[in-house]
Amino acid sequence: MNALLGWALAVLALAVGYVGYGWRGLVLALSVVAFWLVLQFSRSLRALRAAGGNPVGQVANAVMLNARLHTGLRLVDVLKLTRSLGRKVSGSDSADEAYAWTDSGGDLVRVDLRKGRIIRWQLQRAAPAPVPAPAAPDAPRRGA
Repeated sequence: MNALLGWALAVLALAVGYVGYGWRGLVLALSVVAFWLVLQFSRSLRALRAAGGNPVGQVANAVMLNARLHTGLRLVDVLKLTRSLGRKVSGSDSADEAYAWTDSGGDLVRVDLRKGRIIRWQLQRAAPAPVPAPAAPDAPRRGA
């Protein structure tokens, strides 16, 4: 939700509560707004607590993470998907923030955020391990 819209709804609830029920309605509306803010804060802390218990910048499968990302997704939702805090990436061009997650195979997902929302992301696949060439069969021996 847009922050401006949220604050406008909170002010509207306070005004309606006061007009409809006087000071009791104002107290009720204030209680509802405070409860909503506590719920949002609790949701953020829960996501950070879950992500803080795992290694920084590690994800189980970078390809699956890449498939689940979309433009506009919030950082809190990305933390829920990865269950890990991202490794801060320096040198982001136009993004306010850039984070990266890697998996055990070396694949990397870089996520660029502006105002806490994804503006773009990129999957970088690890170079495949070279496959050893099969050994040439030994020549048959004569006279043995």
